[in-house]
Amino acid sequence: MTEGICKKGYERVAETFAQNFAERGEVGASVCLVVGGETVVDLWGGTANPKTQAPWKKDTVSIVFSCTKGATALCAHMLASRGKLDLDAPVTEQWPEFGQHGKDRVTTRMMLDHSAAVPALRDKVKDDGPYDWAYMTERLAAEEPFWVPGTRNGYHGFTFGWTVGEMVRRASGKSLGAYFRDEVAKPLGLDFWIGTPEEIEPRVAPIIAFSLKAEDAKTPFLIDLATNRQSIPSLFYMNNGAWRAGGANSRAGHAAEIGAANGITNARGLAGMYAPLSQGGGKLVDGRTLSRMAEVSMATHDDATLRIPTRFALGFMKSMDNRKRSIAAKIWGEDSDSVILSSAAFGHVGAGGSLGFADPAAGFSFGYTMNQMGPGLLMNARGQKLVDAAYLSMGFKNKDSGVWVR
Repeated sequence: MTEGICKKGYERVAETFAQNFAERGEVGASVCLVVGGETVVDLWGGTANPKTQAPWKKDTVSIVFSCTKGATALCAHMLASRGKLDLDAPVTEQWPEFGQHGKDRVTTRMMLDHSAAVPALRDKVKDDGPYDWAYMTERLAAEEPFWVPGTRNGYHGFTFGWTVGEMVRRASGKSLGAYFRDEVAKPLGLDFWIGTPEEIEPRVAPIIAFSLKAEDAKTPFLIDLATNRQSIPSLFYMNNGAWRAGGANSRAGHAAEIGAANGITNARGLAGMYAPLSQGGGKLVDGRTLSRMAEVSMATHDDATLRIPTRFALGFMKSMDNRKRSIAAKIWGEDSDSVILSSAAFGHVGAGGSLGFADPAAGFSFGYTMNQMGPGLLMNARGQKLVDAAYLSMGFKNKDSGVWVR
């Protein structure tokens, strides 16, 4: 069922990966763990495409949804580290048009920590809007903020890709996808794209949506979605043009540069991207920037978009323990709507449960991808139990406090 390598001392990760297929409904997936720069776990298995029964191979890749935000944020931090982007300067210094309707004091920092106040677009997005960079950035520049920028946060689940991404484009002179390719993916040898070339398509595993039962639609997010079409959750989730109607499995959806949602890679790509960040920054960022990347910048008990407690660093998620604070945890199990890491770790979850992160204090990076989406807004049991196995293998004792501790 599974293939790859698992070095001595990390058997717990391999056992959990196999259990995911046997007990937790995994269809096709990959997991990777890099410790001290050495790959100690690199496993894959299952079925990449249930319709054709094609197996998940070593080079299979898939959409990782919001794990893409980690890649986009990394690009912004690299430019900041190189003196080309000031995260605390008004974005209007490089993007004057964005200052409309009182957004003139928005900074890139606010864009990164989801407090920039444009978590969605109110007016209908045209069908091909998500595939048209100029259209989306113009719409966001003209959008009225949903709150006074910087005063609270609400996950910019789709718009993040064009707010932060446009700052990357203006600071670097390259499109987001090109900058990520040239400065991150190619130098690190990663199968990872924001805007995937057509020749990669045969290797892409289609995403399988989670089947939600009507009687389980009881979370604040899902209630807002069903009862208020002008709510932030509804606008974020529904007002996405053609992306909403199967874009994640379309060629147009793969080819576009959607820096919040359409990165395509596998666990090796995610762990490989975060590996230098677990080892002092490597050639990506300097030590000062790395320290800033890991610090909590914005947190709330009620995220305006996700409607759960959230904690964000600058473009990355921090450990979020919602086991006793989320209705989803009662419906689908305690791992739903949480992502529990150590206090030093930072990374990003993708819709359905994929995850990539770095733990600079423990010196390792982690990646997990899959094609069968799971319930909840953050992790589910399959991914979190792999994270737990990784931490236990690294000598950590428990996560009782909401973060993994030694």
